[in-house]
Amino acid sequence: MSSQQPQFSENDQRELAQFLEAENAKARIQQTVHTLTDSCWDKCISKVNNKLDRSEEACLSNCVERFLDTSLFIVKRLEDLRGSGM
Repeated sequence: MSSQQPQFSENDQRELAQFLEAENAKARIQQTVHTLTDSCWDKCISKVNNKLDRSEEACLSNCVERFLDTSLFIVKRLEDLRGSGM
């Protein structure tokens, strides 16, 4: 039996790299959502019932909105820094 490594063309390598990058991005998003869920849950939910009360619902909504605002701010800031050559 031969243990030859498969040879990929440059185009195949580029497509594989793009696929892996997209999968890594998906994994990071899933991890971020998990972290957000844990963080907002711990902050806003005091008791587990079959329905959220108004204050818990408002807290969760505010928590998510602040998280998204912060994330967008950070992404924009990093893009600005990258654009300015820092």
